Amino acid sequence: MSEVKKIATRESYGNALVECGKDFDNLVVLDADLAAATKTGIFKKAYPERHIDCGIAECNMVGIAAGLAATGKIPFVSSFAMFAAGRAFEQVRNSVGYPKLNVKIGATHAGISVGEDGATHQCNEDIALMRTIPGMVVINPSDDVEAKAAVRAAIEHEGPVYLRFGRLATPVINDVPDYKFEIGKGVVLKEGKDVTIVATGLCVGESLEAAKKLAEDGIDAKVINIHTIKPLDEELIIAAAKETGKVVTVEEHSVIGGLGSAVCDCLSQNCPTPVCKIGVNDVFGESGPAVKLIAKYGLDSEGIYTKVKAFVK
Repeated sequence: MSEVKKIATRESYGNALVECGKDFDNLVVLDADLAAATKTGIFKKAYPERHIDCGIAECNMVGIAAGLAATGKIPFVSSFAMFAAGRAFEQVRNSVGYPKLNVKIGATHAGISVGEDGATHQCNEDIALMRTIPGMVVINPSDDVEAKAAVRAAIEHEGPVYLRFGRLATPVINDVPDYKFEIGKGVVLKEGKDVTIVATGLCVGESLEAAKKLAEDGIDAKVINIHTIKPLDEELIIAAAKETGKVVTVEEHSVIGGLGSAVCDCLSQNCPTPVCKIGVNDVFGESGPAVKLIAKYGLDSEGIYTKVKAFVK
């Protein structure tokens, strides 16, 4: 059996920018002295005249991007999620969100899988922050294929978009001929009748593996990939909840304000359903190898399997 290909979505981000640079001559990329880490350095090498290093000044970078967008450019602001969504929140809200400018935010190194960078850099609050900004689209791709498609979709979308990418290499699960990415539309990866697992980001692959383990115990789990957290595919989630009667959300993010909260908002209003939220439980992360941290916080396939099984039983 061949080994599953693994690619970090931050790599996909850099490669997608280069590909899209060929088709969109008004595409401009900004970074805050992190071009090597965010992989925007790939774009810089291909299009040096369309890359701006703003230095360690993320708030200023967002302001520059807003100005560029006002002149008809399509700027991508690139930095770690902790800085792009956290440090520069006020500028994203007031300089990009309020005037509805066409700025795209490429936030890398999100979640606890940043590993050894530790709690200060492990942003588990960014989805919650970005969801609160009116008109902001929030996308969290699950693999290389989806990340590349998301970048192009963000460019083609008129308005602000927040894209969340990871540092850790993750399995490619969407490399299929009929794959289609559409903002605001979830993807059913596995049908099931006993419980619905709604996952996002790197947790999608882990949820698929957990579903295999659940099947061995006679639990038939439906698995849905929600790459766009805002706008949420409410129609798909409501239909799945009616079909299975139980819903589990899985995210590498705080259980407060992220995918789980979005799903609960949707179901409480339209189809009250028991929901179990799997994520980071109101704690900060810690320093350590990414894979071990994912396991410790119960976000690997074994942790998801154990929690879903207990919830169903």
